[in-house]
Amino acid sequence: MAIIAGLDVGGAHLKVAIVEDGRPVQVEQILCPLWQGMDKLEAALAAVRPMATGADMFAVTMTGELSDLFESRQAGVEALARRIGAEFGPNVRFWAGRRGFGDAAYTIRHHTDVGSTNFLATAAVVANRCRTALLVDFGSTTADVIPIVDRTPCPSGLNDAVRQTTGELVYTGATRTAVMGVTQRAPFKGTWVELAREYLATMADVRRILGQLDDGIDLHATADGRGKTLAESVARLARMLGREAADGGLADWQQTARYIAECQLRAIHDGVLLALSRNPDLADGKLVGAGIGADVALTIGERVGLETTTFGALIGAPDACRQSATHSAPAVAVAMLLAEEPG
Repeated sequence: MAIIAGLDVGGAHLKVAIVEDGRPVQVEQILCPLWQGMDKLEAALAAVRPMATGADMFAVTMTGELSDLFESRQAGVEALARRIGAEFGPNVRFWAGRRGFGDAAYTIRHHTDVGSTNFLATAAVVANRCRTALLVDFGSTTADVIPIVDRTPCPSGLNDAVRQTTGELVYTGATRTAVMGVTQRAPFKGTWVELAREYLATMADVRRILGQLDDGIDLHATADGRGKTLAESVARLARMLGREAADGGLADWQQTARYIAECQLRAIHDGVLLALSRNPDLADGKLVGAGIGADVALTIGERVGLETTTFGALIGAPDACRQSATHSAPAVAVAMLLAEEPG
């Protein structure tokens, strides 16, 4: 079988998966803060080239068109399609959701089907392996909650505007979301404290304080531009409460962080409950966790009584890249889907 390189071009990361014989063999996440300029995409593509030299075809999905670098989503899709098309030539195919794959020109004509439909690629792969399932992909920026019934992804809507009203797109991320976007208060030493509504700390700090964040996952700068040590994360969180790190011990700050993480989990949990209430058949299925926050997704699945598994385990990814395949599920999914295309 052909070697397929799958790319998920996001607004913060470029994720790439190499799929051979229908299975991922290498998966990487590359820093790509697209809002800072197209030169960031150029740097990310340069990092991809050594991985992709042996690829026969390239499958691409995107959410980067949402970046405020572009005047509109349409302009973003067009710019990314042209640049990626120029990079990989006639062997690139873009994922257009329910339309399947097309070349760069096709992508520009059907930009509304291309932009931000990476979740449908992951859901399609899950549907090929599960008759009934709930896919929860909790990434660095958002969480997708996608029902699959009778081997068919059945989201209530296909664009962000609709999905944000149905609970199927929860705009909260495992690392990049500001703490002030998760809750307005938190406990500290037995007292509720109103949090500063300032960009002083992120959920990466919260997870680092809780010992739940690997260094290789959090690639972006911190809120204050300083380091990513435990002590520096505590100092940033303390400022959210108008305090200094020395005002409490690590156990005190961990309790505060635990509450904030729970508030974020509940937001996704509400989306899951809404999906379950809308699709009663899901009660007999399993929850498939994906994204860098897959462990949070699995916790939610356990709370609602569903059997759980990760995306990497579901597709039988080799042990060496099972976790990375879970973390970068859409990149793996588009490559697998293109590999299954006739011809």
